[in-house]
Amino acid sequence: MKKLLTMITLTALIMISAQAKEIYATFTVQAQKSANLAFSASGIVDTVLVDIASEVKKDVTMAKLQNDDLEAMLSVTKTALKYAKKDYERQLKVKKIIDRAQFDQYAFKYDNAKAQLKYQQALLDKTILKAPFDGIVFDKSVEVGDVVSGAMIRTIFKIQSIHDRKLVLEFDQKYWNDVKVGDIFNYKLDGSEKTYQGKLSKIYPAVDGDNRKIKAEVKAKDIPVGLFGDGTIIAAEKN
Repeated sequence: MKKLLTMITLTALIMISAQAKEIYATFTVQAQKSANLAFSASGIVDTVLVDIASEVKKDVTMAKLQNDDLEAMLSVTKTALKYAKKDYERQLKVKKIIDRAQFDQYAFKYDNAKAQLKYQQALLDKTILKAPFDGIVFDKSVEVGDVVSGAMIRTIFKIQSIHDRKLVLEFDQKYWNDVKVGDIFNYKLDGSEKTYQGKLSKIYPAVDGDNRKIKAEVKAKDIPVGLFGDGTIIAAEKN
């Protein structure tokens, strides 16, 4: 019985192989996520909290500009909002017996105080650079005391995902109708004889006009960014 099942399995694999097309593709390794970070405000760098190879969590502070003046203004607007709210709530209790225009003035002051607080908070936030996702810093070009200008954006950190990678494949355009998301990709990294396997997660919708190639992506883990290699896409033949 076991021999029969083995023969059936081998027969099935042979049939699948016979119905599949092997398509050659080259690839480069890129981070799944990558970002160039810069301040959108102008100022003097006050604090730098990370360095090259630092691992950061999403929303952790990486660097700050000098912002004592903005912190003071934020404190002022918080106080203004506190008293504007008290005035508004007092007037709200006697709304029915006071002039409507007078009540509207208190309502306006309260709404304006809330808007001012939001505005001042936004200005302060622009002086604090935070990580957009969990990642690792792979480039840094800032030190305490540096001057940055929002009018001329300067990248000060480059960050990429720690473990998640993507293989960006290129294959001949003539196979545009054969390759599908989910197809198997067997590949080797340059300089290694070890074979890896993954599945196509994305196919780019346009052909590169320079080399007449189509790009696709395969998800991977913990491969150094910048490596390259080649392999074969196993594309099932159409019936």
